[in-house]
Amino acid sequence: MKRHIPVQIEWHPDPAQPVPIYRQILEWMYGKMESGEWPAGTRLPSQRDMARHFQVNRSTLNQALKPLLEAGVLQGRGSQGTVVASTAWSLRLPVQPDWNHYMTAGYFRANQEVVQAINSLEFDDRLVRLGTGELDPRLFPQDAFRQTLRDVADDAITSLGYVEPLGMPVLRQALADYARKRGLAVSPSSILITSGALQGLQLISAGLLRGGSTVYVEDPTYVKSLQVFQSAHLRLCGLPMDDQGLSLEALEKHLRQSSDIGNSVLYTIPTNHNPTGRTMSRQRRVQLLALCSRYGLPIIEDGAYEELTFDGTPPPSLKSLDTGGQVLYLGSVSKSLAPGLRIGWMIAPEPVVQRLGDVKMQIDYGASSLSQQVLARFLTSGRYAQYLGWLRCELQRRCQAACQVLDEDFAGLADWQVPQGGFYIWLTFRDRLPMEMLFHKAAEAGILINPGDIYSSRHTQSLRLSYAYTTPDEFRWAVRQLAAVVRSSLAVSAKNSYTGLVASG
Repeated sequence: MKRHIPVQIEWHPDPAQPVPIYRQILEWMYGKMESGEWPAGTRLPSQRDMARHFQVNRSTLNQALKPLLEAGVLQGRGSQGTVVASTAWSLRLPVQPDWNHYMTAGYFRANQEVVQAINSLEFDDRLVRLGTGELDPRLFPQDAFRQTLRDVADDAITSLGYVEPLGMPVLRQALADYARKRGLAVSPSSILITSGALQGLQLISAGLLRGGSTVYVEDPTYVKSLQVFQSAHLRLCGLPMDDQGLSLEALEKHLRQSSDIGNSVLYTIPTNHNPTGRTMSRQRRVQLLALCSRYGLPIIEDGAYEELTFDGTPPPSLKSLDTGGQVLYLGSVSKSLAPGLRIGWMIAPEPVVQRLGDVKMQIDYGASSLSQQVLARFLTSGRYAQYLGWLRCELQRRCQAACQVLDEDFAGLADWQVPQGGFYIWLTFRDRLPMEMLFHKAAEAGILINPGDIYSSRHTQSLRLSYAYTTPDEFRWAVRQLAAVVRSSLAVSAKNSYTGLVASG
């Protein structure tokens, strides 16, 4: 059964106003209910979370909520928390729609509450984003991109109509030429342009896999892939990793015991893995292809971070080693250039590309034609390759600075592996910590972290740290604040454990 997720709150009271804070909160909440934006049945965040969001103490929040609770507009419902019981707007309706019923019946599962909190807090300028999966916008190549936009405006734009199902021929040709330079022989007819690589996963889930199919994934793995597969009613099977990536022994064990052969697929991020930063060795890639070929297991290869290997020479992609058409390759410029372009691509056998191109036309009738024209020109002009060379050097500089700070502040507290590229360092604590408490305490200290549990089916005692969004100085400040929060949390945990031991003794 799907859970009712609390409504997200973006508004904040203004301490500079003459109206008392509690009164501002009361009037704002009443306005949301009176207008129908919060209909009956809407679940509110916990009072602790609301107090934290509004930056008030619990007594001030209680003062704001009391009139609404006494009037019966809000109602406490045990484990469901506080919900909107009725509103003047809803009472005027002859029949009140139960929106919670509709929301829990939808196709997509809701994100975990901590993921929703992260998605909201990433737009709070007061926090340093220490785990975000986005490139620092200050690294965007403004001059080169501005010139590309001028080129497109002068020469290429004759219309902004719909494009053919597989995407613009000029972009598919540019991507095919670019792929050949990276050792991947592919024709434009085997490329499908998508609205970001994530849509590629959605298309595969909707167009190739039956409900109940098994998707083998690394554990931990990319959080959005988990949600996409689960929303499509696919069964996830997490596989352990070591320093070289996915465990082939674990995969083969599952395949030997599986009754789902022919109705399953492997999803992997072999290069600069998200969230661990690990890269699979060439030898293991060859062995993985052989193993999957033996069992007839198709592979979805996510290459979003492949181009960001620091020395510019990542191991060959699984797709480049694939001679049997068993690998579907997903690429994107969301990590290397700009997520706002919303352009990704899939390289796959022609029948698969054509099938998923038809599915995509049913969903959105094609990715942005303007974005496709701009990216094609950015690729063919040579500006993208020049920018990538600079970006790799900058990411390596930031990674080295980040690892130095971790050596200084987290030695003895946690373990991590130095990545060869990408955005991430996977930090695992040696002592047990309540990760939800750490998330909230870090936010109170001005730091937004990504707990490892959102990427995994198990408790990881880990954090995904990113050096790609912050400068070295910003990263240093945030890590030192985080280290202080961690030490304080460990001291509280130790004290509580000692108190409990004495009481039980």
